[in-house]
Amino acid sequence: MPATLRPRQSGAALDWFGQAAGQGLLAAEDGVRTRLLAAAPAMPWLWIGVDGAAPPALEGRSRGVVLRRTPRGFAGQVRCALPLPFPRESFGLVLVQHALDDGIPPDALLADCERVLAPGGTLWLAALNPWSAYWMHWARTGLRARGAARWQLALRRAGFAGDAVSLQWFGAHWNARQGGDAGVGAGDRLRAAIGFTVSKRVRALIPPAPVVRLGWQPAPRAVALPTRRVDGREATDEDPGARR
Repeated sequence: MPATLRPRQSGAALDWFGQAAGQGLLAAEDGVRTRLLAAAPAMPWLWIGVDGAAPPALEGRSRGVVLRRTPRGFAGQVRCALPLPFPRESFGLVLVQHALDDGIPPDALLADCERVLAPGGTLWLAALNPWSAYWMHWARTGLRARGAARWQLALRRAGFAGDAVSLQWFGAHWNARQGGDAGVGAGDRLRAAIGFTVSKRVRALIPPAPVVRLGWQPAPRAVALPTRRVDGREATDEDPGARR
């Protein structure tokens, strides 16, 4: 039976992204998202976001797939639940933009993103930053933020390499009217949102080691050395006393 995604609290917590504070945060992420799409391989991409976010521009309906989180799953070009109805390794880029910020367990969706992502493809995950003062804008809305360490653990459980994850922070530190920027410096770590970029590594096929077949070799046979009498005793040619 397909899994449904339900927020922990009733109400549409993700609707906050349609408000002014949420819109300012999403605007700060547009530039990063555009650069990722420009650098993506020539394959279809998948965007999973929230109602308040404008999806990436579709360059032909076959190149990109747009899905939005709903209380019962996803809606967009297709209506579905998990697992996503896409073949394995069919996307070169998967973008998950705040679709997990209402506190649902992330493992099922992240694992399915890993499944549909082609080897060498990129997953971009944007989420709220719990260490930013910006949380006061979304407090008591039903949204939930996880720290960077928890997200990195979730990505590893989904099958992504932990040492392949890069972090970036987006948005304003506090003022919702300031759209903010993005950065990776120490001062950026208190921005409103955090982004994770990770590539799906190619699993190289290691051929089995060749089997070395050794021929059977008999043990060397003992050879009797000639003896002669030296000083009243028998000695072989290897005996030092026999050389006198």
